[in-house]
Amino acid sequence: MSKTQAKQVQASTEIRYLPIEAYGMIGDLYTVALVGKNGSIDWCCLPDFDSPSVFGALLDAEKGGAFRIAPVGEEPLSTKQLYFPETNILITRFMTSEGIGEVTDFMPIKRRGSEHHEHHLIRMVHIVHGSLTFQLTCRPAFNYARDTHTLEMTKYGAVFRSPALTLAHSSSVPLTDDGQQGAQATFTLTEDQSAIFALDSARDQDLLPHPVTQAEYDVQFKETRRFWLRWISQCQYQGRWREAVQRSALALKLLTYAPTGAIVAAPTTSLPEGIGGERNWDYRFTWFRDAAFTLDSLLALGFTQEADDFMGWLGARVRELQEGGELQPMYTIHGGHEMPEIHLDHLEGYRQSRPVRIGNGAATQRQLDIYGELLDVIYLHTHYRGPSYEGWQQLCQQLDWLAQHWQKPDEGIWEVRGGTRHFLHSRLMSWVAFDRALRIARERGLPAPLEKWQAISMQIYHEIMEKGWDEEKGSFVQYYGSKAVDASALLLALTGFLDARDPRMVKTIECIQRELTHMPHVYRYDVGTAADDGLAGHEGTFNICSFWLIEVLAQTGRLEEARLSLEHLLSYANHLGLYSEELATTGEALGNFPQAFTHLALIHACLSVDKAMKKGMSQLYLSL
Repeated sequence: MSKTQAKQVQASTEIRYLPIEAYGMIGDLYTVALVGKNGSIDWCCLPDFDSPSVFGALLDAEKGGAFRIAPVGEEPLSTKQLYFPETNILITRFMTSEGIGEVTDFMPIKRRGSEHHEHHLIRMVHIVHGSLTFQLTCRPAFNYARDTHTLEMTKYGAVFRSPALTLAHSSSVPLTDDGQQGAQATFTLTEDQSAIFALDSARDQDLLPHPVTQAEYDVQFKETRRFWLRWISQCQYQGRWREAVQRSALALKLLTYAPTGAIVAAPTTSLPEGIGGERNWDYRFTWFRDAAFTLDSLLALGFTQEADDFMGWLGARVRELQEGGELQPMYTIHGGHEMPEIHLDHLEGYRQSRPVRIGNGAATQRQLDIYGELLDVIYLHTHYRGPSYEGWQQLCQQLDWLAQHWQKPDEGIWEVRGGTRHFLHSRLMSWVAFDRALRIARERGLPAPLEKWQAISMQIYHEIMEKGWDEEKGSFVQYYGSKAVDASALLLALTGFLDARDPRMVKTIECIQRELTHMPHVYRYDVGTAADDGLAGHEGTFNICSFWLIEVLAQTGRLEEARLSLEHLLSYANHLGLYSEELATTGEALGNFPQAFTHLALIHACLSVDKAMKKGMSQLYLSL
């Protein structure tokens, strides 16, 4: 293929796919839907986060399936999206010379404790000014576009039946068969008129459309709005970046799975870390690391229920272990152990980025850092609620296992696929595990082998300082014997292992800024010089690492630099305040979206810079 042909293909794929950042997210604490600025739902898995997709145009614009509502004819002069204040109710606004119309999207929240749940996705079109003609197309593609389905048109809408799932599309305007196993409608509304649509899902083949009314819509809207307003009212942060922090908290809440308390790393799969590359992963599972970091951020804001729920899920994982057993780094949201990695070769991938993966082979890796992250969040949680005696005994058993295995090599925080190493970060988090366990035992008066844990903690500390530090490079390195620097070394300061002003820490920060940073963006490591991660291609800067650096700069007293970098990085959020995992040098989003890692790190960075600024102001007043 010539360069000209390659450019033509690239241009074609860019036209067929919205940018990753051009989406908003709605959800019901079971699953989410991504709604594009063009009014199209291009990603939704039902009934749960990790269920097969029913709308998957995000990964194949032709086959994947979508549910689009948008004006016909003249292209909108402007399209905007916004959230109804302090909620996860999304408004997509189309502004044309003929009129202004809005599509409001939300998913009602199931009441806590109810046993049966049919998912409801509500869409309403409302004309604010003038008159607009809209085109609706609902064309699902069940089981990642692998299952066929039947279509039945009824008085109140359409029914899509696949072997495993049924969708009932209720409509206040007449629907017709589009000839491609989808439903369609073209309708014109004038000022202050509305059209309402509901998409219900269930495994029940008898599910049917129903009449939709404005009164019913109003009740569902008010209940959903009330839920989100009550939830966000718990947020204790009132600092300078309140809006960004609250939006991040609302995004993190949408990534929690209500039935079990599990938390997904992101609601999507296979969005590429480099366009056209193979670094495409399924993030619709629960990593101990990601969940612990998420809860750390939510607890810092005053949200405690999510931590209580997750502790129940965690306790179930620990109880099922046989004596001497090892925790997996990740599980399904239901607590399942198996998530085999499968390539969906019939899907072209986002902008032809292959392979499209479901499942994640990292579940079979050894990642020793998870114990530190878990004990850290458990320690924070004990400030609100202490562990039960049985729970403490189970934690002690896991620490016994770690005491015997912390010196082993592993795949580390970045889940490399190029072989195990003695990663610095894994050693650091092993130290954190014993350090936090000692604190819990002492503060709570719990029975524990304190001398043993203290001895191991000291042993790990000395080893990190002796083997993790490279005198010639003047930096802590990615793994013992390496010359590569890794942004995860910033956690040496953020976990309290070293003071941010410690000479070795200062030199490491300088090295990270010199080799991995173009401010305020930070790469996690240099793919060309770090541990062989077993993958080809390139990747963007890691947003979590960028926020880590800001937080550390605030701790070192470089406050003006930290604040400027924070303001700069906040400008890279999408139009709704949402972030993916990574950023390209062009500023476009890369990787799965929205990403818990990024939003939890944003929260901590804002809190840290705020705290440092308040401390600086207090010192200024005292000096006057």
